[in-house]
Parts: sequence; structure tokens; C-alpha cells
Amino acid sequence: MVENTESESRKLLGRLRETMASNVAGQARLDKITQLIADSMGTEVCSIYLFRDEETLELCATEGLNRESVHQTRMRVGEGLVGRVARTGKVINTADAPSARGFRYMPETGEERYSSFLGIPVQRLGEMLGVLVVQSKDARNFSADAVYALEVVAMVIAEMTELGAFVGEGSAMSPLHQQSLLLKGVSGQEGAAEGHLWLHEPRVVVTNPIADDPHRELQRLNEAVDELRIGVDKMLEDTGSVDKEQAQVLETYRMFANSKGWMRRMEEDIARGLSAEAAVEKEQSLARGRMAQVQDAYLRERLSDLDDLSNRLLRILTGQGKDTGAELPENPILVARNIGPAELLEYGRKLKGVILEEGSVGSHAAIVARALAIPLVVRVGRITTEGLNGDHVLVDGDQGVVHLRPDDPVVSAFRDKIAMQAQAQERYASIRDKPAITKDGQRVNLMMNAGLMADLPSLQNSGAEGVGLFRTELQFLVRNQMPKRSELVVLYQRVLEAAQGKRVVFRTLDIGSDKVLPYMKPQDEPNPALGWRAIRVGLDKPGVMRMQLQALIRAANGGPLTVMFPFIAQFEEYRQAKEEVKKTIEREKKLGHVLPSKLEIGAMLETPSLGFAPLKFFEEVDFLSIGGNDLKQFFFAADRENERVRKRYDTLNVSFLSFIERIVERCDMSGTPLSFCGEDAGRPIEAVCLAAMGIRYLSMRPASVGPVKSLLMRVDLGEVRKIIADARHRGEQTVRPAVMNYLREI
Repeated sequence: MVENTESESRKLLGRLRETMASNVAGQARLDKITQLIADSMGTEVCSIYLFRDEETLELCATEGLNRESVHQTRMRVGEGLVGRVARTGKVINTADAPSARGFRYMPETGEERYSSFLGIPVQRLGEMLGVLVVQSKDARNFSADAVYALEVVAMVIAEMTELGAFVGEGSAMSPLHQQSLLLKGVSGQEGAAEGHLWLHEPRVVVTNPIADDPHRELQRLNEAVDELRIGVDKMLEDTGSVDKEQAQVLETYRMFANSKGWMRRMEEDIARGLSAEAAVEKEQSLARGRMAQVQDAYLRERLSDLDDLSNRLLRILTGQGKDTGAELPENPILVARNIGPAELLEYGRKLKGVILEEGSVGSHAAIVARALAIPLVVRVGRITTEGLNGDHVLVDGDQGVVHLRPDDPVVSAFRDKIAMQAQAQERYASIRDKPAITKDGQRVNLMMNAGLMADLPSLQNSGAEGVGLFRTELQFLVRNQMPKRSELVVLYQRVLEAAQGKRVVFRTLDIGSDKVLPYMKPQDEPNPALGWRAIRVGLDKPGVMRMQLQALIRAANGGPLTVMFPFIAQFEEYRQAKEEVKKTIEREKKLGHVLPSKLEIGAMLETPSLGFAPLKFFEEVDFLSIGGNDLKQFFFAADRENERVRKRYDTLNVSFLSFIERIVERCDMSGTPLSFCGEDAGRPIEAVCLAAMGIRYLSMRPASVGPVKSLLMRVDLGEVRKIIADARHRGEQTVRPAVMNYLREI
């Protein structure tokens, strides 16, 4: 029975190939396909539905239903049995369609006459393109072999849709990769950029989905898999310098590469008429479909490994490697599913912007993008499948949106926005060397955040008065192994030299949560942001902390040194960390190394608990820096990576500002210098309110120094403080409307 089905499947695919090769219009080709499938499957009906937009399916061809309903019948995703297939990506096979859950009666098609229904998703690499349906009057469940055969055909339809074989009238049959698209994501780094798309991993295009000679295709597959296995074995042989975790990842690769089930399924696909490339891509599409459904992080990682192996195998079969010979376009906008910090740094400042299909606002890539001062938008669905190398693209990092192949009016409006930003930067340049003194004579010190040597030129260009936060973890994140102490000494020396005497606050290693070292064993924690991270790692594993402290002391070379510990939640943690500094100083003294002329040891206040620490803590700490990003998420119990809740709570909420005010008062009592570091420090309105609360040091990304300084120089902090107090007295939830009204009038 299987042999017969395979023979029929090959016969159908052969007829499909002839139809594809015929010189007919897209609609005629699609009509012919439905006729062939209905005839081959012995059904009265075959219909093909394609997406006309993200939420709507359109009947584009049919054999057996009323022809007048083509391009007229539409349904939402999830509506009817066809909509259910589109929403779930799963097959629906029923002998009694009218009684099935979700059945939708469509009188214009005559569909009510048919009892049996088989709906197959038409998808490519996890992206839904449409639904293939066969129906018959007799009540029957289609056999597993029949379902399998139609899945093979659906895969070919998906490939040919991608290649533009069905271009015709209407949105559902308009050419792919040509329409203008507005894609929404999440802002990872502010800014706006116009350029041309560059895929980090060029897409493999399967141009021959149907096999001429199944025996030859099996031979090609086996040869490619052998080459893949040899490559994986070679990687494992070269793992002498990697740790146990990396070796385990490669062992997983080898397990998948030698999976008999994986090979068997691809061999079966080839036996049914697919080419070797199409068989691999069919398995890859299924893996991506399962990946989207799986919640378990471990299983998702394993499916991701299988996806990566499939890509490697496809590149071997097609010869389409990562290096295609294409040159980086003018004003390149990098597009990737995800990307590591080291890979992003390799591109460097050549990039005008970055768009990621995955990623997060706190990811390593986001940190590097901020350091390079290029706009970044993350979680932009479909960008890697919709975009082609060289496509015109606009990146709006302020709004978190991407305009792919934009229309002229959109381009014109976007260029106006960029021009206005450029004009504003020119105005800010005129006040670059002036201090930020408010109308009522209050001096606010504006510092910049940094983490790479690439950041340091901005110290002079932005007008920042120093580095309020140097993220030392980036040098650990961009490597595949722990950096040597001597390497860190050289780096920290270069940072201090580039600062030209201005204050640099070095934050010790802040890892864990969303910053996991490639060579560090991952911690299986239900909530990493509240888990084993930052100072908790440093105190439990003091070896790395001591090595870093030694590097900082030696880099200071007898000059002043400022060190800050991250994520201090209680007084005792600060005392323990400070004790490590004392021990390191004593060791360095015995070794004959010159000691810093002045040593300041501070802490980051990122948890509400530290705001209620004993007054003795505030008296003992040399300085405090409020880590606004973490403090806000813990204060409101709102994960800053969760779009559903992170924008629900306002920094200018009365409760949050009252808590900031309490911290300011305690620092004033103890004479402790206090700064605020984070995204909100670089937002002019928020910065003005923080300054009104009494904070006199703000640390932000370099590009924000000008806008913040410009607004501070125009306001009276006493008036702003009174507005905040009045809003609080009225019981308002946020002071933003009242402050905005004041700012409009100045």
C-alpha cells in the first residue's frame, strides 16, 4: 500500500513539475494544480487558500467548488476548519466536516454537500503561507499515507509560492518580497536609520523541489549527510579548549546528525518524489513548527540545534554557503534571527542599524548596539523570511517599527524625521562644553554609560563629564573563554587613558539573568532576573572577582580608581564585597604593585530592599548609583522584558518618585553622593523630574546627553518640584501630564 502511495505521489509530483514548467499565468497554473490533486486523490474537491494579509485567508483556486467564489471567499485565521488549520499549523482530517468543531457554512462555495475534509498547512520554515484542502461526498477519514502524500505536495506548493510561481491578481497572489510592509517589534536602541538590508545568514533557496531521479537524490542526501557528520566529528575533535557544556552541545549535534529517524523521514520524502533539498527543508519546517509550540526551554534548544543542522545540510546540498560573494550594500541594515555580541562587533560601525527576529531589550546584542550608537529593533516577526539582501529598509528605533520596501510618502516623512534629529544634534553641539545648570542655578552632572573602547570617543564628543557606568562584563561576553588578567589590565588602562582624567566608574562583573557567559554553566532557574546573578555570583565564586579587582588596581597605575558593585540587596553583601577589595589591596601591596592614589567603592541600588538599609550603610558606602532599569521592574513587579506589563508602569508614577525622594533624603543625611543610571536618565522629561527630586548625577547613553542638557538649562527645578508635590497632593497616579503642561509653557 505504501509503495502504491509513493508511486502515486511521485506520479503526481511529476505532473506538477510539468505544470510548473508550462508557460502559463499564475492563476492558470494554480487552477491546474487543484485539478491534478483532486484527480490523483480521488476527491470531488481540491482548494488552495493563501494569505492575503496576516489575519485573512483567500480562496485562490478550486476544483469542485463554485468557481465564482475564487478570490471572493475569505476567512479570518481561526475561522472555520480552514482557519483552524492556518492558526494551529496542524492537519485536520474528519469524515463528518459539518459536525466538526468550528465548521463554517459558506453557501457561495457549495461546500455543504461534502462530508469528508482534509486540511493541510502550506508552510515554509515555520511560516504559514496558506492551506491545501481536499473534500469528498463520501464519509471517510483519509489514510495516513494520503495525508503524508498531501503534506509532500503542500511543501512543493510552499516552495513554488516562495519562488513566485503563482503570481496573479489580488493581494493573496501578489509577488512576494515586493510589497511594502510595516513590521512591528520592540525598541532595543533608540534612533532612526535608512539603508539596505543585509542578511546575516543568507537564505537558502530551493529551486528544484521535485526530484527527477529518486535514487540519485538519495545518493546526494547520503553524501551530504556523510559530509555533515564528518564536520561535526571534526568540531568535537577540536574541543580541547572548550568546557563541558560546549562539548555537550556538540555531542547533541552529533546525536541529531546520526539520528536514524531523521534520515528515515527524509528518505521517505525523497521516495515520494521530493528532491534532497526539499526533503531536508520539509523536516526543518516541521522542526520549526514544533519549536513554536514547545514551552520547555530545553526542548526548544534541542529543536534549535536540529534547525541549525538542517541549515548546514542545506548549504552542503545547494552549495549556497554563508559567504555568497555578495558585497555589503551601502548603508547596511543587519537582519538576523539572533546574533551574538562578538559577531555584531565584527560588523562594527559599518552598520547603520540592526533588526532581529528574536532577541530582547536586555540582550548582549542590544548592549553592543547601544555601544555602537546604532538603532536596534528586536522581535520583528517574519523579517528574515520577508526581507531580501539589498531591500530598501527604514529602522525606527524610537517607535520599535521597521518599514520594509517603503512607499515614497513613508520615505519622505522618515527622512524629514532624520533631518529634524540632525538639526537638533547641531543645536546640542553648541552647548556641548557648557555645564548643565538650570534656571534656578542647580548644577546637574551628566555622565555617560560605556562598555567598549568604541564608546570612549563619545566622552569628548557628547559633552559628558565622565563615565558613570563602565560595563566590564562585555569583555567577558564577547569571548569563548575567560579573558586573562593581563588582557583586562591592558583594556582598563586604555579606558582610563581615553577618559583623559575624567572619572570612570567601573562596575564589576554583572552576569547572570539575561547575560550568560558562553563558557559558564547555565543555571536552570525559573526566574533568572531574581536568581543567581551579579554580586551573588561574585561572592559565591570570588576567584573571578579577585582577578578583576587585581586588573583594575594595576590598570590604575597609581592614579584614582572608582569601583562599583552591582545588584547589592543588603548591607552585608556590600561589606563582604568591600572586604574582598581590602584583601586584594593587601595582596597587591605585598607583590610590590603600585596602589591607587584614591580608591572609591560604591554600590548599585537596584532592589527596593537597599533603600531601607540601615543608615550605617549609607554612611559607609563611598557613593550610590540607582540602577533604574532593574529597580523599576522590581518596584512595580513588572518584568522589563515583558511587553504586556513593562509599559504599564510609568517612571513618573508618584509612588516611584516618592521612593526616589526617600533615597535622596537618606543620602543627604549621610553625605553620600548619589547618581541615577539607566534608560530613564537619558529621557529629558524623566531626567528633569529626577533632578527635581534631588539627584545631581545622571548617567546615560552618549546620544542622550545633548537633549537632556538642553532641557535642564531651560527649567526651574524648584517649579518642577512644586508641580510634582501638587500632583501628589491631588492624589494623581503620575506627574507626567502636569510636568508636560509646564514644559509646553516654558
